[in-house]
Amino acid sequence: MIRLLRKLVQLGLAKQAPATGLGVFRILVGLVILQEVFYLLFFRHLIFDSVPFVEQASPVVDLFLSVWAVLAACIVLGLYTRFAAVGNYLLWLVFVGFTPMWLDFDGGFDQMMTGISFLLMFLPSERACSLDNLRLKLNHSSPGRHYVPKETVSVLCYLLPLAIVLGLLYLDAGIHKLSAEFWRNGMGSWLPPTHPYYMSPLNMSWLLENEWLERIIGYSLITFQFLFLPLFWFRWARVPLLIIGVSFHIGIILSLNIYQFGFGMLAPYALLVPFSWWRVLRLKSSTLTVYYDGLCPLCNRTVIILSHFDLLGAIAFRDLQSHAQECRALDSIPEAELLTDLYAVDRQGKLFAGIDTYTRILSAMVYPALVAWIIRLPGIYHTAKAAYRRIADNRTRLVCDEHCAVPTLRPEDNLYSQLYAHYAGSPGRLATRIAKFLLLVILLQLNSTLQFGVFFRLNKGHASTAVGQVLEGASNSILFLSHTFLGITPHALYMHDHFVGYNHLLAIAYRDQDGKEHFLPFVNEEGRIVAPNWGRVQCWWANIAVTPHIKNRRLDKALMQVTAFWGGKLGLDVRNTVFILKMKEVRVPMDWEPNLRDDNLRQPWRDIGTVRWDDVDHVHVETPGIDLEAL
Repeated sequence: MIRLLRKLVQLGLAKQAPATGLGVFRILVGLVILQEVFYLLFFRHLIFDSVPFVEQASPVVDLFLSVWAVLAACIVLGLYTRFAAVGNYLLWLVFVGFTPMWLDFDGGFDQMMTGISFLLMFLPSERACSLDNLRLKLNHSSPGRHYVPKETVSVLCYLLPLAIVLGLLYLDAGIHKLSAEFWRNGMGSWLPPTHPYYMSPLNMSWLLENEWLERIIGYSLITFQFLFLPLFWFRWARVPLLIIGVSFHIGIILSLNIYQFGFGMLAPYALLVPFSWWRVLRLKSSTLTVYYDGLCPLCNRTVIILSHFDLLGAIAFRDLQSHAQECRALDSIPEAELLTDLYAVDRQGKLFAGIDTYTRILSAMVYPALVAWIIRLPGIYHTAKAAYRRIADNRTRLVCDEHCAVPTLRPEDNLYSQLYAHYAGSPGRLATRIAKFLLLVILLQLNSTLQFGVFFRLNKGHASTAVGQVLEGASNSILFLSHTFLGITPHALYMHDHFVGYNHLLAIAYRDQDGKEHFLPFVNEEGRIVAPNWGRVQCWWANIAVTPHIKNRRLDKALMQVTAFWGGKLGLDVRNTVFILKMKEVRVPMDWEPNLRDDNLRQPWRDIGTVRWDDVDHVHVETPGIDLEAL
C-alpha cells in the first residue's frame, strides 16, 4: 500500500495549480479562529474561572488569548504565515488539552480545527492573498527589476486537506449515523431543529413541516458523506459536491445554533472551487493605465504595493523609461514634470496626476472605492494633496547600479526554506514521507471509527467481554494521542443515544426588586438558548449540564457558573438573589411528527426549585419532590 500511495503522491507533487484557492482557505480558517478567540474572550470568566468573577483564572489566560488573536489575524493577512500557523497550532493544543475546553466546553469542532491547524503549518498558503508575498516583492525587487514570487502549489495542497479534513470526517460520521434510529428514518436534519436547546432563532417550520423533503435531505446527507471521499478526486464530481456540501453547512448555520461549526466546515470548501472560477474574478483588460518613474525607488515600492492589492487586475502599470511610446496622452507635459508625479490615463483618455491618480486607482480596484470617496471630501482632499506634494517633491531619485539590480538575499535563504530543504530532501524522499504520513492518518482514523463504532458498542451492557475490554483500552490509548495532536476523533454527533429521553429542559429566572420575574439571558421563555450563548457554551449546557441523564454534581456546578456569570453581567448581587429553577417537558420522537417545533416551544414552564448562593464559591440547589437524576 505504501508503494501505491507513494506513486500517487509523486503524481500530485509533479502537477502544479494556482495558489489562490489555498490562500482563500487560509483566510477563511483564520477568520473562524479569530471569531472563536473573540468568543472565548467574551466568555472567559464563564469558561476559565473556577467561580466566574470570584475565583478568576490566571491572567495568563487573557494574555494567551490576546496572543492567539494576533496570530489568527496574521493568518488572515498572510503575515509571517508559517510562524503564526505554528503558534496557532500550539495554542489549540494548550487550550483544548489543558483548560475546560477539553471536555466541558468542547465546541464540537475543536478537533477539526486542530487537524486543520496542523496541516496549515506545512501548506504553502502564503503564496496567494498574503502580505508575505508583498514582503518578498519589496525585499527582492529593485528599480527596473520587480521580483515575482512563486504563485503555484502542487495539487496535493488541495487534495490532501480535502481528503483528511472533509473526506475521512464525513466517512466516519456517516458510519456512526447508521446506528442512530432517527438518522435511519431520514430525520437526521429534522429532529435537532425541533429541540429548543438546539434550534436557531429562525423559524424553519416551512421546511420542518415538509415530511418528504426532510426525508430526502436526511438520506441525501448520509449518502453525500459516504460518497465525498471516493468522488472528490474526479474533476467532474467537484462542482456537484461543492454545491451540495456548501448547501448542507449553510443549512446548519441557519437552522442550528452552532454557527462556528458550520463556518468551520465551510472553510475547506474553498479548496474544492475549480481553479477557473478564481480566474473569472480578474478583469480581461485593465481600466486604468498608470505611468511612473521606473528609476525612482519610492515610485517602484509604491507600484509594487498597489499592484499587489489590485486583486481584479484593473490597473496596468507602465514605467516611463520602458514605455515612452505609450505616453501620447502625456505629450503636453514636459519630461521634467513627468518624473515628479504619478500619472494615470483611463479608458476615455482622461489624464490624472498626483493625489487624483491615487483616488482613481482606489476606485478602479473597486473594494477600496469608499476610501477614494472619503479622500475626495473637502478638507480631507486638500490635506491629502498637500501631504502628497510634500513627499513627491522631496523624494530622492536614484539611478540603479549593479548593487541594487541584484538582491543581496534570496527568498530561499529564509529559515523555513532551509529547514524544508533539509528535512524534505529530494522529491522522491518527500513523496515517501508524505505517503507514510497518509498511511498513519488512515490507520488512526480506522482506529477512531472502530473504537467508538464497534469496540465501545460491543462492551455495552451484557455484550461486554474480556477481549473487547482489552481492545477498547488499547484503542482508547491510541485515540487519545490522535485526538489531541491531529484532531482525529469519532464524529458521532447528534446521535440516537443523545436524544432518546431528552424530554426535559431547564431554565433559570430571578425576581427584581419589584417582584417581577425575569429569565436570565441564557435560556429564554421559549426554551431556546439565546445569543451570544451559542457554540461551545450551548454545547456545554445542552450536552454536559442538562442531558437525558442529568448528574446533580455537574448540574449544580453549571447552575453556579451560569448564575455567577450572567448575574454578574446584569449587576445582580448573586449572594442575595434567589434564582428560580424552571423545567418544561418536550417531545423528542424518532420519526416525523407535525408541528413539533411549535409544540415544544409552547410547552409551559413550572417552577421546580431554587438556586441560592451559600457563600462565594458554592450554591445550594433545592428541588423539593423532584429527583433530577431520575428524570
